[in-house]
Amino acid sequence: MLLWSWSVLADPNTQWILIGCMLLGLMSGIIGSFAYLRKQSLVGDTLAHAALPGICIAFMLTGVKSLPLFFLGALVAGLLATFSISVITRYSRIKADAAMGIVLSVFFGIGIVLLTQIQHSSYGNQSGLDKFLFGQAASMIQSDVYTMIGVSAVIILACSFLFKEFKLLSFDPGFARGLGFPIGLLEQMLMFFTVIAVVVGIQAVGVVLVAALLITPAVSARYWTDRLGLMVSLSGIFGAISGVIGTLISTTTSNLPTGPLSVLAATTVFVFSVLFAPRRGVCAKVIRRIRTNRTIREEERSRMSERGTRLRKEASL
Repeated sequence: MLLWSWSVLADPNTQWILIGCMLLGLMSGIIGSFAYLRKQSLVGDTLAHAALPGICIAFMLTGVKSLPLFFLGALVAGLLATFSISVITRYSRIKADAAMGIVLSVFFGIGIVLLTQIQHSSYGNQSGLDKFLFGQAASMIQSDVYTMIGVSAVIILACSFLFKEFKLLSFDPGFARGLGFPIGLLEQMLMFFTVIAVVVGIQAVGVVLVAALLITPAVSARYWTDRLGLMVSLSGIFGAISGVIGTLISTTTSNLPTGPLSVLAATTVFVFSVLFAPRRGVCAKVIRRIRTNRTIREEERSRMSERGTRLRKEASL
């Protein structure tokens, strides 16, 4: 079994898929940490669903299945979605979460209509376009991995150089504005990096599940630390581990998709964090409660013993 698994992993195509999913989890975990801290967990889901009409329009305009064109269409649609969210929240009393829900529903509805139109059209090569709904990591090739390497490098470097600014933006944007930081520009940069991570991840995970790789590693990392730098690092590590585990299980077991398995691996890490994190985990809380109750009982017994001793002394007098 081990030799067979090693022979499978020795395949160049499998290696590219492994590297691609690992990089996808890494950059999604890093950029997703800031979205989670800014209480914008729905933004990844919104941008992923908003990318579908961009993919469909790119296919309808060109008539060919070209991943670079699909990515370009998804990027334009994602940026349009972020602009729509900003306009709705700025010029109305609608909150950000409601605006995201509106944009998600409208864009995804348009995407489904366009996808249905394409499937019933006379195009001869439209089959497989619906793979973007659920992802197909097995279709990744060397050029796709090179794209992920470039995107990951940009996101990691940007988050490293702008860590202080993103930190202030995540915890106290009002204070950051008072210090003279360009809050609007920083928010758009974070949203742009999120769009890029979502667009790149659609091929592997699909529009339905790509948001899970943005938020789940970040939530898992939050259970382990109170420091933002360590949380961002752990989130990236958890995302990369999830991508590796999903790829390994998919390549060593027949008829199992890589993307959903990566999401399930991230969910497993989350459950483990919830249960066994040293401070916020369920087990740690139970142990602290048991120790607290034991201390209270010991103090109560000590007080009762002291009271009994005092009463006996008083009785002897």
